[in-house]
Amino acid sequence: MKTWLLILSLLVPSAAFAAGGSSVPLDDANIDLTDNASLQRGAKLFMNYCFGCHSTQYQRYERVATDIGIPLDLMQENLIFTGAKIGELMENSVDDEQAAKWFGATPPDLTLVARVRGVDWIYTYLRTFYVDETRPFGVNNVVFPSVGMPHVLEELQGIPTKKYETRLVDGEEKLVFTGEIEVDGSGEMSTDEYDQAVRDITNFLAYSAEPIALERQRLGYWVLGFLFILLILSYFLKKEFWRDVH
Repeated sequence: MKTWLLILSLLVPSAAFAAGGSSVPLDDANIDLTDNASLQRGAKLFMNYCFGCHSTQYQRYERVATDIGIPLDLMQENLIFTGAKIGELMENSVDDEQAAKWFGATPPDLTLVARVRGVDWIYTYLRTFYVDETRPFGVNNVVFPSVGMPHVLEELQGIPTKKYETRLVDGEEKLVFTGEIEVDGSGEMSTDEYDQAVRDITNFLAYSAEPIALERQRLGYWVLGFLFILLILSYFLKKEFWRDVH
């Protein structure tokens, strides 16, 4: 019994950490690691809007290009901005000390963020920035309060604000945040287009966190098939061994 309690005590905190430790309801990212077009769009958006501050230093340009179907020459020409060679790690050129001064903390590497936070957390986080003049960059985030980064996708989404409605609270009518974000329409994308763009980035980060995921799943079916066949053979072998015992 103590062993099971120990196992549960280890699993529960891990699950909470994987979900980002957020009490905010998370939206379903609904990603698809088999969708190379989505992964390519996600790579493009990540490199253009996120890579300036956040590296994915445990990935290599060549591996990414090969895995998601981008020709190496196109990767080198269009998605490598630091002068790195195609076989090098995906490290940006931001100085950590300077970045810490600008943002209050060094922007984290995002290679494993999908495994740490979860894809639903990333998807919801990128969709819930809102205007907050009290913050250094003029924005805050529903999922990550007091966020230290600017809303780098604002030109795509438009200016986001919290949506409020009048509700009766303790016998008084008060403006209450509905949990939704509304935009002013100034963005380059419609709401649906922006949601898809965020989903593409999330998909790419999920791939980066575990590039071998699809191969692992494929091998898993073969392993289960082998174990099933082994079970049948073991059953008949057991019957043969015990046939003359009684």
